[in-house]
Amino acid sequence: MRVHLVDGTWELFRAHYAPRPAHPSKAGKDLKATVGVVGSLLSLLSEAEEQVTHVAVAFDNPIRSFRNALFAGYKTEAGIDPALHAQFDDVEAAVAALGLTVWSMKEFECDDALATAAVRFSKDPRVTQVRVMTPDKDLGQVLQGERVVQVDRMRKRVFTEATLRAERGFGPGSIPDFLALVGDTADGIPGLDGFGEKGAAAVLSAYPHLEDIPDDGKAWTVKVRGAEKLAATLAGQRASATLYRTLATLRLDVPLRETLEQLEWKGARRAEWASWCEAAGVEKFADRPRAFQP
Repeated sequence: MRVHLVDGTWELFRAHYAPRPAHPSKAGKDLKATVGVVGSLLSLLSEAEEQVTHVAVAFDNPIRSFRNALFAGYKTEAGIDPALHAQFDDVEAAVAALGLTVWSMKEFECDDALATAAVRFSKDPRVTQVRVMTPDKDLGQVLQGERVVQVDRMRKRVFTEATLRAERGFGPGSIPDFLALVGDTADGIPGLDGFGEKGAAAVLSAYPHLEDIPDDGKAWTVKVRGAEKLAATLAGQRASATLYRTLATLRLDVPLRETLEQLEWKGARRAEWASWCEAAGVEKFADRPRAFQP
């Protein structure tokens, strides 16, 4: 069987900024993003090629996590469109009504839940593949051969460990080091001055982790433009780089309660689903699920 792990936060933001008009509920609240997420999940459940049987959807709710205590510049809810922020609870309720397992993250982040689940369920011999449904590069750190893969549904691409190595020149374990060097604007990680993706990838292809990289650029065994300057920058900011790597490293110890059996999708919760569809003004969704439970 396959296990599908969905990045609900990414889906929510994507749906909010999609070129579609607002969608007011019967009560007048804009549920454009929530309806977009539900529509996307209904499509996923009906895709024959995906063979969806066991699935969970993770959300950041709220945005802040333990990482904010480690670094003041880490991402917060600042700048999020209020109309989007107001739907964080709504989307979780809608996805639960659809009968899917919902992981609402507070101390941890959505990506931590996905990483924890990917590693945990990949060890189960009944699982043939874990498919992490997000294009977020952070999740590249849990890729395992063909057993744990990432799926970018928008671009219809599947990323494997081999894909990562071919495109970046380094393996999953170097993803946090890479993000520490180049930064991640979405998460508020600044990175180090001068390190671009191409140069950082070249360095990490020879030296997989920050502590492996020599302080003297002349000693580098790979040719990187401005190597001596980059090496000096890293040598002078190793403490910051190490902190950035900690921020970028996904946790694998999120206390997820569900067993593999409990991830099995048995259909939408009939009464709850019908009520949500009516209140959200999407009666057209009422009969879309391919299965129902009491």
